[in-house]
Amino acid sequence: MKRFVTSESVTEGHPDKVCDRISDAILDECLRQDKNSRVACETVTSTGLVLVVGEISTTAYAPVEQITRNVIKEIGYDDPSLGFDYSNVAVLTSLIEQSADIAQGVNSAQEYKSTNEKYDRIGAGDQGIIFGYADNETEEYLPVSVTYAHKLSMRLTEVRKDGTLSYLRPDGKTQVTVEYDDDKLVRIDNIVISVQHTEDVSLEKIRQDIIDEVINKVIDDSLIDENTRIYVNPTGKFVIGGPKGDSGLTGRKIIVDTYGGYSKAGGGAFSGKDPTKVDRSAAYMARYAAKNMVAAGLADKLEIGISYAIGVAHPLSIYVDSFGTGKYDDERLLEILRENFDFRPQAIIDYLDLLRPIYKETSSYGHFGRNNPDFTWEKLDKVDILKNY
Repeated sequence: MKRFVTSESVTEGHPDKVCDRISDAILDECLRQDKNSRVACETVTSTGLVLVVGEISTTAYAPVEQITRNVIKEIGYDDPSLGFDYSNVAVLTSLIEQSADIAQGVNSAQEYKSTNEKYDRIGAGDQGIIFGYADNETEEYLPVSVTYAHKLSMRLTEVRKDGTLSYLRPDGKTQVTVEYDDDKLVRIDNIVISVQHTEDVSLEKIRQDIIDEVINKVIDDSLIDENTRIYVNPTGKFVIGGPKGDSGLTGRKIIVDTYGGYSKAGGGAFSGKDPTKVDRSAAYMARYAAKNMVAAGLADKLEIGISYAIGVAHPLSIYVDSFGTGKYDDERLLEILRENFDFRPQAIIDYLDLLRPIYKETSSYGHFGRNNPDFTWEKLDKVDILKNY
């Protein structure tokens, strides 16, 4: 049976990703100075305006306005003609301390004498449902459409910043649809790329350049055939972009950030949240567990679902779904998961070493499947142990 699956990505200049990056940059600065910072920071942007809101409790001094302007500049919004640039944008803030009612469930680890006491008594920073996923379709342990959508977005940014396509501007989106036949990858059915550009370049040139310098440099040509459709700026023009063209908001690209629609989406976004928030940290741990189990050959694809209550350390529920690809039934795979992975929030933070200023780099091109040594949830250090099963 044939089926078609689509995933999308966006560049770091997309309005929502501008917000994600600002929120994570503020988080990083807080953690750089105070690893016990409690941060829930969200950003809103529109034409000429950035608004940073949320709850932060920290001993750090994070110059929000300067961080915001620096992020906007490094993304590439450095020209007033874009309608949004780092030097002229208005930056407003509305930040308060974390609620004491929330904080009481996430106490300092220093209070406890033993590691296990600490892990049992430090609760989740919020209730939530969280999912992790991996499959063996690519070397990134992600589906082809997800991997290619992100790689195309990354290439758009690369050719813009290195001057290969100097007429490109920061905003852009990609989308890849792949065809399967009885779960076997057959071909790429279509590719959609929309990218912001200067006024003085023709659609014909943009299309040919994007095919030559982006698509052909990223996509395996064995997956493209005479029926593969390629759409480049299908509206015909994309000069007005970024926050000038659309508002942005932290956390509005959950599917882009995770698995491109192949797995369920959790109840909360990632960016701007310190790792006591299980929306982020447990999602990283669930990805880590799923990836290691798939890499060990326990299943060809695996989804892990977890739920938490605020202030409670142990998950309320955990399930696994191997979609019929497991070497054991899902009940046995769940036993293996529980025997090898600890989903208590403080255990996750310690094991993945999450109290570090590493989060700005997660804010674009997906949180998973990237070869970055700071992304500890992508390591495969449990594979040999799991192969014993």
